[in-house]
Amino acid sequence: MPKDPQPQPEKPFRSNTISALVFLSLVALLFTLPWFGGRDRGTRVVPYSELVTMVDAGRVEHVTVGRTELVAELRGDAPQRQKVRAERLPGLDAQELVELLQAKGVKYSGSMDEPSWWSTFLTWSLPFGLLLLYFWSMRRGAAGGALKFGRSSAKIYDKRGGGERVTFADVAGVDDAVADLTELVDFLKQPDRYRAIGAHVPRGVLLVGPPGSGKTLLARAVAGEADVPFYSITGSEFVEMFVGVGAARVRDLFEQARKSAPCIVFIDEIDAIGRARGGIGAIATHDEREQTLNQLLAEMDGFDRAAGIVLMAATNRPEILDPALLRAGRFDRQVIVDRPDLRGREAILHVHTRSAKLAPSVDLGVIARRTPGMSGADLANVVNEAALAAARRKVAQLETRDFEEAVDRIQLGLRRRGRVIRDDEKKRIAYHEAGHALVALSLPHADPVHRVTIIPRATGALGATLQLPADERYLMTREELRDRICVMLAGQVAEELTCGDISTGAADDLERATATARQMICRFGMSEAVGPITLGPAPGLKYLDVPLELGESRGYSEETARRIDGALRALVEAERDRAQAILEERRFALERIAGRLLAVETLERAELEKLAAPPAAVANS
Repeated sequence: MPKDPQPQPEKPFRSNTISALVFLSLVALLFTLPWFGGRDRGTRVVPYSELVTMVDAGRVEHVTVGRTELVAELRGDAPQRQKVRAERLPGLDAQELVELLQAKGVKYSGSMDEPSWWSTFLTWSLPFGLLLLYFWSMRRGAAGGALKFGRSSAKIYDKRGGGERVTFADVAGVDDAVADLTELVDFLKQPDRYRAIGAHVPRGVLLVGPPGSGKTLLARAVAGEADVPFYSITGSEFVEMFVGVGAARVRDLFEQARKSAPCIVFIDEIDAIGRARGGIGAIATHDEREQTLNQLLAEMDGFDRAAGIVLMAATNRPEILDPALLRAGRFDRQVIVDRPDLRGREAILHVHTRSAKLAPSVDLGVIARRTPGMSGADLANVVNEAALAAARRKVAQLETRDFEEAVDRIQLGLRRRGRVIRDDEKKRIAYHEAGHALVALSLPHADPVHRVTIIPRATGALGATLQLPADERYLMTREELRDRICVMLAGQVAEELTCGDISTGAADDLERATATARQMICRFGMSEAVGPITLGPAPGLKYLDVPLELGESRGYSEETARRIDGALRALVEAERDRAQAILEERRFALERIAGRLLAVETLERAELEKLAAPPAAVANS
């Protein structure tokens, strides 16, 4: 895989840090000077009457007489003598004070107690001068300083930034999205041809898809194909704790883009600032986010179509975006970047294994069939885990077993071979998984079984039955869904049939079977008792599992809810009875599969088919 281009290095903020340290050091030094804030900071201030009392009591050794104050040094050891300070009373004659001190035998001396003009000047001017010097250095400092909050932190990828260029050759599995974005590349390369015919490129392109589907990579590939600067920033980088910073950063971002036009501005996770402002979301309004969104809308309205600036954004939550962002004239085009299909996954695996050494026996098509629903990021993780597995075995090539281990590790979790399982529990797990596998092999519409294992995993799974679809499916019939529910329930039925009781190991199977049956009844209209209607809220275009909005109702009455519950129970129980009939009829095969699982822990499809064959066929073989 080619390396991602590196962004231009930002200026270090070391100068700002040094300026701050110098400023704090000078302030600390300033407060230690004797002429700042008065002399003798440790002197205690007392009333004049108390000072006279101390003189009468003979506790005073020496008095310094000034124009406005008296400083008395109390008797005691020389290094530890304490001092007190008292203000002179208005109208007090100096001769009277001197006579009092002479009468008590107190030594005295005179002082002007007025600071010089230069110390007064430094006391007032030096702090302000230091502040001005500090802010001036911060203003000239590197990006990211205290006065740089309003500057955009977008990373720029272009020829000056170095690194290899990302193109459409580095993108696989999203051919439809690439075809939609080819227009943008042509416009950025040949804008005059579009203007001559009166066509305008869309002002904004919104990339919509689940996490890890390659939205950011696709946006950078567009910039790489067009060979124009690419400004990349995330939506969360606009919003700060200071009011108005987000809007200022939006203005600065588009100002930079206008100077570099033609270019592409890419905002990742735009839902961070583009959340809808009305409806239930208005209860917890965020003024700073709304100001940032308003500024973004204003900048998009102010686009000069001839400037050659294309705004691209990505989100995996399109249902929460503000309608003002999606109207015509702003994000004119939405490009769906969905999870890849079978051919797309195989193409992505080929891209990620370019630099890997594969054994001749590795079939990426089989691995693609083993990874339904995985995104491009997931497949990249599969290749990396396979490479790590090969490195642990200290071999020079990636083999099929490495990819199998990688897929199992991602889907099921790490192996827990050190977990000690009692013999009776291990036997129950073997019968449970054998029930899943045997019923799947017996039903005409079930997905083919690829592997069965009773090796415990870190996710809590004590065993697994892995099925591979024969081909990519976009529709499922009622019979296919019923067979899927039957396979899910077969594990618990096998436990009850062979062990005489059921356990908690079927919790996940029951949850998935119930969810599938409920969808058949409430979404797909596959229940005669309820009818061909859709019940409950519409699923909409959602790529993340988010809770229902406040106040959203289920949309049907209590009578309909009772009918749904009845139809749900009837459907699940019917499939459970069908699984039980199959396992009772093929009890011999169930025992053989479970016994072999206890011996070797993992069975592949070829061996499973031999073990599931009728007794006559086994005898003849």
